Amino acid sequence: MISQFKPAWWMTNRHVQTIMPRFFRPSHATRYQLELLDTPDGDFLELAWSLPKDDNTPLAIVLHGLEGNINSFYAKGMMKALKKQGFSVVLMHFRNCSTEANRLPRAYHSGETGDLDFLLRHLKQQLPNRPMVAVGFSLGANVLAKYLGEQGEQCLLKAAAIVSAPYELSASCQVIRKSLAKIYQKYLLDRMKQSMTRKLPQIKQQLALTPEQLADIDDLWDFDNQLTAPLHGFSGAEDYYQQASAKPYLIKIARPTLLIHAKDDPMLSIKAVPTRQEVSEHVTLRVSEKGGHVGFISGNNPFKPVYWLEHAIPQYFKQQLESL
Repeated sequence: MISQFKPAWWMTNRHVQTIMPRFFRPSHATRYQLELLDTPDGDFLELAWSLPKDDNTPLAIVLHGLEGNINSFYAKGMMKALKKQGFSVVLMHFRNCSTEANRLPRAYHSGETGDLDFLLRHLKQQLPNRPMVAVGFSLGANVLAKYLGEQGEQCLLKAAAIVSAPYELSASCQVIRKSLAKIYQKYLLDRMKQSMTRKLPQIKQQLALTPEQLADIDDLWDFDNQLTAPLHGFSGAEDYYQQASAKPYLIKIARPTLLIHAKDDPMLSIKAVPTRQEVSEHVTLRVSEKGGHVGFISGNNPFKPVYWLEHAIPQYFKQQLESL
């Protein structure tokens, strides 16, 4: 049984839970090997395999958050924790989050499940006898939740964990635009604009956007309205938010799924907190009063913080696989 999260007494503030973990692990490292996997549409996915690779253990797939990658503190921490518990681990970089820009005039978004589906089918074909589980963080958690609901009984995963997913994208966007004096919005936008700058030559036929115009975007909704939506076939930001939100899919999940969320998440709307009636019987809800956004730091010693996610999620996966 996965215990409920209890924040460290010295980290009860939601902004501290969200921001400080990034500073606790400035040199946190894990050994990995990059692999380029060609996609059916002529593009590629960059995978980061945790080393050493083991061909006889269950396989865990990690999905990062908005503008995340193999260097994100939560991704490395989870990869090491899963490895320690006997899993082989691979992180999937969403398109344009890898070391080089992807080939096609598109990137990724919160509802893009096609690449995850392709990867899992590829892995199942290559490793047919190895059970697979997946954990997603923030945007990657929304993608994973939507995929689970879309696939239902056909899902190739044996279990999943969803951490701090936005679920209600429109409402959560409005929260980010205002939270902490717009500091979160600026942080995310700066990274998104830097990432998209390298793709401007590729998308010039789709979007007449100059580097100067891109640099002048100072609002998350405007970014999604001018870039994310038109690049991926949506009529605008609100159309994108409605179609990509994972909340309607939670009731359709047919695989054991651990859903972790904090009510005090400063980057998500309270509308993103799922209730028991909104999720399927296969979902284990762990909604805590505190925890921030992908924070969940516990422990009694400020010099030795406990990363609760790195204990709870591997434990949950092991319990599910042992019950098969």
